[in-house]
Amino acid sequence: MSAKIWRLAAADERQTETLAAELKLPLPAAHLLAARGYTAPLIAEKFLRARLSDLSEPERLPNITVAVERLAYALAAHEKIVIFGDYDADGLTSAALLVRFLRALGAEVAAFIPHRLDDGYGLTAPALAKCIEQHQPQLIITVDCGTCSPDAVRSTDVPLIVTDHHDPAGEISPALAVVNPKLGDDPILRQLAGVGVAFKLCHALLKHLRKNNGTTVDLKDFLDLVAIGTVADIVPLTGENRILVRHGLLRLAETKNIGLAALMDVAGLAENPDAWHLGFVLGPRLNAVGRLGNAAKVLELLLTDDTAHAHELAQQLDTANRERQEIERRIVAEAMREIDASFDPARIFGLVVANAGWHPGVVGIVAARLVQRYRRPSIVLAQEADGTCRGSCRSIEEFHLVEHLAQCADLLTRYGGHGLAAGLSLDAKNLPAFQKRFNELAHQTLANVDLRPTLRLDGWLALREANDELHDALERLRPFGQHHSDPVWAVRGARLMGAPRRMAKDTLGLTLTGDGVMLRAVGFGMAQREIPDGPLDIAFHLRRQTWQGNTALQLQLLDFRPTSTE
Repeated sequence: MSAKIWRLAAADERQTETLAAELKLPLPAAHLLAARGYTAPLIAEKFLRARLSDLSEPERLPNITVAVERLAYALAAHEKIVIFGDYDADGLTSAALLVRFLRALGAEVAAFIPHRLDDGYGLTAPALAKCIEQHQPQLIITVDCGTCSPDAVRSTDVPLIVTDHHDPAGEISPALAVVNPKLGDDPILRQLAGVGVAFKLCHALLKHLRKNNGTTVDLKDFLDLVAIGTVADIVPLTGENRILVRHGLLRLAETKNIGLAALMDVAGLAENPDAWHLGFVLGPRLNAVGRLGNAAKVLELLLTDDTAHAHELAQQLDTANRERQEIERRIVAEAMREIDASFDPARIFGLVVANAGWHPGVVGIVAARLVQRYRRPSIVLAQEADGTCRGSCRSIEEFHLVEHLAQCADLLTRYGGHGLAAGLSLDAKNLPAFQKRFNELAHQTLANVDLRPTLRLDGWLALREANDELHDALERLRPFGQHHSDPVWAVRGARLMGAPRRMAKDTLGLTLTGDGVMLRAVGFGMAQREIPDGPLDIAFHLRRQTWQGNTALQLQLLDFRPTSTE
């Protein structure tokens, strides 16, 4: 039996039929759009079209006009500009975007990326002092950090512009300008990743320069970086993010960025990239070096124009990613053993685990694995020799991390992030009290929530409807990602033809029939599952696979269960 709850996304039947007729879509695809909120044909058509011209004006971002005017002055005065970044993929692509864009405008610009282990997270006074000592800037622009770093900003006389997208958690930095959509009330812009905010700053500056002086720089050339940073930061792939990623993927397929081309080559990415490749192939390789220590090599890769050097750096990132995977596997196993020793699902609703032997750069991924297994907000901390616990949090949709961490602020040294992901640090002496309070808060919020894993279905089909027409319609809905997930379809009463095939890498192969058609299905990680007798309900992604020159539709199984007789 399946342990998952199968839940159909509801949609109005009349709206579905209208969308199908006016947009010339098969009914299942129209149902998906209506269920996801695109109920009016004009709105749905705009979503499917996803044109760059549909992007909002960058001036809608808070404080961006002041930032642009100061940046334009720096360009005219030939000031030395430094980009202060962050060491994850969002921060690194943001820094690379601004460096490449400003250099294209003729600016003298460098970048500084803090060392995860030596400098800690975000814009801190010591890291900022190191940045200034190394580069002697006349203007500093942060990317993906700095909104609530008032002590760091006050520690220097160097003019500073903050670009960021994290939820405010405390006093706002007294910078020249804090460009953060979370300080405004525009619901579309609030979804931007850090690299999206950086892109908006570039767009606003470009408009300013074209109006006053003129420039031939094409901002579309940098959309490949924007797409990677956006997907890697797991922000919703709706609204403006959808537009940026869709066009960024087209740019990435023919990228002019020597480093990105080398990374795709080393990763074995021969096909045109999709959002999945950004999140699970390229993003992890960009993140790995920063997670283990110094992310400077990633920025070097994204900025180099030397093909041989790019391949050398890409190989180093690939090696670091394999090392990161091994460290991650060890910590996940240790964390789960610790949790399972006393886990009571009726009593434990928020998980907090800590260990002195855990690498601080990997704990965020470990926390995500714990959420997948236990369906509870999870915090994983690395204990350091000085008595500090530093780590990462991941959550489920029903539990907003930053809002709940704010209720633990008296126990924390610092914290910040989003609803689903955050970072924090605290003194080890406060750890027991924090574990208790965090679980109490989670209990209050989640006690009446069904925490079993849910498989959200986008529609029930007849097996004959899993056809090329539906597949082609779904291609118009790409890219899929956070808050716009890869569609999940379900079929009732499919029958198994022949024996199941247990294949390599724990893969299950089935041939299924129903409604006068036959389709092959594959279930990754399902080879050990028992297949019940009789007809099956199956849940799947619809894929088109090419093997030895032959192309055919295939069902990628996500779950199956006996067909109910009720």
